[in-house]
Order: sequence, then C-alpha cells, then structure tokens
Amino acid sequence: MEHTVTFQIAETGATATAKVSTGSLLVEALHAAGVEIGQPCGGQGRCGRCIVQVAAGGKVRRRSSLRLSQEDIAQGYALACQSVVEGDLQITVPLQEKIERRLTTDRVAAEVRVPDGYGFTWSQTIRRVSLSLNPPSMADQTDDWSRLQTALRAQANIEQVNCSIALLRRIGSVLRESDWNVTAILDTTSGEAAGLARLIDLRPGSGSEEDPLWSVAVDIGTTTVTVWLVDLISGQVKAQVAEYNGQIARGEDVVSRIIYASKNGGADEMQGLVVNTINALVELACKRVKAKPEQVVKATVVGNSTMIHLLLKIPAASIRLSPFVTAVNHPPLTTAREVGLDFCPEATVDCLPGVASYVGADITAGVLSSGVDLTGDVTLFLDVGTNGETVLGNRDWMVTCACSAGPAFEGAGVANGMRATEGAIEEVWVNSGTYEPTYRVIGAGKPKGICGSGLISLLAELFLSGVLDKAGNVNLTLKTKRVRQGEHGGEYVVAWGAETEHGKDIVITRVDVDNLLRAKAAIYAGFTVLADQVGVSLADVGKMLIGGSFGKYINVEKAVQIGLLPDMPWERFEFLGNTAVRGAYYALLDWQARQRVAEIARRMTYIELSADNTFYDAFMSALFLPHTDMGRFPTVEAALRKT
Repeated sequence: MEHTVTFQIAETGATATAKVSTGSLLVEALHAAGVEIGQPCGGQGRCGRCIVQVAAGGKVRRRSSLRLSQEDIAQGYALACQSVVEGDLQITVPLQEKIERRLTTDRVAAEVRVPDGYGFTWSQTIRRVSLSLNPPSMADQTDDWSRLQTALRAQANIEQVNCSIALLRRIGSVLRESDWNVTAILDTTSGEAAGLARLIDLRPGSGSEEDPLWSVAVDIGTTTVTVWLVDLISGQVKAQVAEYNGQIARGEDVVSRIIYASKNGGADEMQGLVVNTINALVELACKRVKAKPEQVVKATVVGNSTMIHLLLKIPAASIRLSPFVTAVNHPPLTTAREVGLDFCPEATVDCLPGVASYVGADITAGVLSSGVDLTGDVTLFLDVGTNGETVLGNRDWMVTCACSAGPAFEGAGVANGMRATEGAIEEVWVNSGTYEPTYRVIGAGKPKGICGSGLISLLAELFLSGVLDKAGNVNLTLKTKRVRQGEHGGEYVVAWGAETEHGKDIVITRVDVDNLLRAKAAIYAGFTVLADQVGVSLADVGKMLIGGSFGKYINVEKAVQIGLLPDMPWERFEFLGNTAVRGAYYALLDWQARQRVAEIARRMTYIELSADNTFYDAFMSALFLPHTDMGRFPTVEAALRKT
C-alpha cells in the first residue's frame, strides 16, 4: 500500500510531503520529500541524530530504540533510519545539528613556497600550445581533426594526440570562430618523449604566455575537504579554501560511510555529496581570482582509501571486511567529466596512489611533502585523525600502519564535543588547589562545547590536578561543586550554564573520558607496535613529524601528559599542518614528484594491526593516563610529584 507522510520542519515551519509504500524507512520518506536530516552513523541507529517525532496515532514500527528512552517513545520519538512506515503519518523534524561553515582564508596562500627549480615547460605534464592553422579550401579539403593533428606535429612536435568524442564535437566551431588561431591544452602524461598527448581543451585565440593556467590540489579528508587553486604557469598557490565534507551527514567515520554506500543508491549519493563539496570549493576559489571552474585543466586528489573509492564510485565494502583489501590502490587517470566535477570536462583527474585499506593517498602524499623518504634519520610520521595513520622509517626503509582511533578528538562521541569552530573551548587550565577551570574559546564568545585540542588539554589538566585518576575515574570526594554524579557516572563541569551560549552546563563525563582514552590508546599503541616490529626504540627516533590540520593545534606538553604522544625532547616534534594537500600540490606541479609518490607507495610495507596480537596488549596498556608503564613518561611522573 502507498502512504502519505507529511513532515513539519521545525527550523523553518515549512511542510513537505512524500508518498511511500508500506515498509519504507522514515529516512527514505524524508529523502523523497527533499528533507535533509543528519545520519552521522551512516544509518546504523547508533548515533541518535536522525530523531523525529511522530504525531499521536501514527503507524510506525521501531526496529531499534537504542538511543531512545521509554519516555521518548511515549512522546512519539523515533529514529528515522530505524523506523518503518505502516500508515499515513504526520512527522515533526526537530532542529538539526548544524555543521558551521569552516572559515576559508587565503592568509597562508602566499606563504606556500613554489618548489625550487619549478618551470612550467619542463616540470609539467600539461602543455599549452598556440597554433595557427591554414583554413580549408577547395584545393585543401582536409578534415578539421586531421588539420589540427598536422598543426600539432609541425608546430609542437606532438606526433600522436587522442581526443574524446565530446571534445571532437566542438573542434570545428572553435576553429572557425577563432579564424583558425587557437590554443591547445594537452596532457603529455602518457609520454611526451614519445610524442604522445591527450587533448584536454581547444580555446580560441593565442592568448599570452603569462596568462594563468588553472589547476587544483584536493585533499578529501573524512571531516574536511581542502582545495588549493594553483597557476601552473608560475606554480603559485593563488587561493586556499576548505569546508566540511558533505558526506558527514551520512557517516562521521569511514566504516559508517562504507555501510551507507553499500545500501541502495548510497554509492551515488555519497559520490554526489563529496563532488558537490569539491565543486563548491573550486567555485569559491575561482571567484577570488576572477577565474571560472571550467578553466581548471588538471587536479591531483588525495584522501584515505575509502574517500578515493567513494569519489570514484568504486565499491568499498571489501575495505571493512577481512582480509581488508581495497578494490584499487593505484587508480588510473580519469577526467572531470567521468567523476562529475565542474572543471574543464576533459581535465585530468589524478588520484594519487595509496598503500592499503587504511593507509591511503593522504599518507603517501604526506610522506612526499614531509620528506620522510629522503631523510637519513629514523623518523616517525603521524597523521592524527580518525584513522591514526603512522609511518616509520627513512630513505632506506618505511613501514606503515593505521589504527582506528575514531572521531573522539574531532568532538564526536563526547557529550559536549564539537568541531573546532566558533564557540569551541580550545584550551583549558585547572587550578590544582581549587579545581576551578580557566578556558579559552575560539572567537572569544560564550562556549558551546569543547573541540579536540580542548579535550586533550582538559584531560591532561584533570589528571595532573587529581580530578581524574590513572584509569579515568572522577574523584567524587573532592570538595568542589565541579565534580558530581551524572547520568553516566562521575563528571566534571567545565562551564556552568550561565556562562554558555545554550544555557546548559558543559561537562566531561566518564563515558567521554573512556572514549578519549580509547582514541589516544589506539594511536599510541599503533606507533609503538610499529617500532617494535622493526626493532626500533622510540628513543632512537630522531624526529617526530605530525601531520593533519588537527595536529597543528595540539599542545605537545598536554598530548604527552595524556599519553597520546611519546615522551621525548620537544625539539624532536615538528607540526606540519596539512601535509596531504601539500603533497598533492607537489605532485600536481612536477611529474618527477608524481613518480616519487608512486615509488613511496610501492616502498612502504603495510602492517595490519588487527592481525597482530601484540597490538591488543599495547592498546590495553595505553588505556590509562598516561600509560600503565610510567617509566615511558618520566616528565609526566615528575610533573605529578610537583602537584
């Protein structure tokens, strides 16, 4: 039977209607009605974010009520991803959690240094050639395509050129409209030395040799997508923009997204969400330099293996299933048209190579930009994020692994956690005598929650001040109102409701602490097991490089105090920011750098931690503040003696 489902959207007061058959999920009805609702867990019923309210008498069957109390159910609340339509319905869609727009800035664009020795004519696979063709006549009836090929051979030494049918359809009109004076944009990746090329675009007129030739370096992060707009002629980064990955609405972690993409229509939707994010960013970047997205002729793309699979709409189910194998680690070149990007339709899209299911192109690009593969010192490269990827080695050898840290340090799984946007508490200090906190808020306004750097700082301060013990238990005997028994055990109040933006207390609970301890334990265990596998002591590591946009906000001292980072001299730590997009930029500019990143991927030995029993032991040992073995953290032990 067919049923009518009417939605009342609380945020706007508008209504929307859909007709669906018996047995459809409420979330399917929402999509049919064009109503957006967040599903950070990928529709598994774990997060409770897609909650809606069913009017009295509405016929729905709740397949799961994991995140609902009996009181919630009595009031008609249901999870849209877990509730089946069995009759006509009136549904209220509550206010949705907003993902605030990340600030986009060119503040550091001018600081990106063009690699030494860069030159468009010898570093680039893209060529821009001005051509002057003899027009056809009764005496010369050569077809347009052959005429263009002849000009390329004679004027640019291009012996063989390929062209798509879509572009071939335009060639005749471009040649005639430009009076047979044109500019050809070619990609010689297939072998310039052999005179082989692919025609990307044919533009009227000859233009100036100084005119920009636009390209982009793209980092598809699980949380954030970053785009650098680059002029290939000068090699300069002209604009930098970033925005939250639109896929967040369908899963905050890669496993949730893989599960969602495996459902009917999920793969198309997931690709559309990330493609739309990239297109919007490129449009924004182009506006800043008065260019158009259709002028972009080349893109290098990095991301973890799941992000690349979802972008290319390649089935990713095998990534999360034993034996954890990707469909492809080295994707072939493709075009903007094939992917759905709003660039020049034949623009080259080069997804850089990854290593394994959980060590993708973001890490190989990070190794490229950080120079781990060129150094003689033993170096530990760590990308602090959802997957916690680690590379250990130097120019002679490299091993790598990934551990599922989860999104706790990005605010997910924490009661008052949030991303690093305006209103987030980013650093905390706790008085060891009064247990009173002092905090700093992004934007200097009233706090709304706590972001990752704030959580690390808070955890360290609560431990050193005695509010938390080594196991993460809250000391409820302290003489302060800041500690109290909450719904989920002991908790500490960071900000009272009167101080906050929303009027509610901002707290950290025992459950929050457990989630954070698991995240930091996974990361620490990952690189310690990696070092043990190759017989290297962490004391022998000459430098620890920390990548990822989150990494640059970490307070080293606090990260060591909770056992997230090893206890080593501070001068050995180096925070590099987004090494993934920088590596994509290097590979975008220089064909030799592109070859180097492929060699990096081939050289790296991947260690699957789930197949290693020692990882579990190391993980369990690291589930304490800072660790069960205090001998590993002498500076923390000394700090505890002083408090």
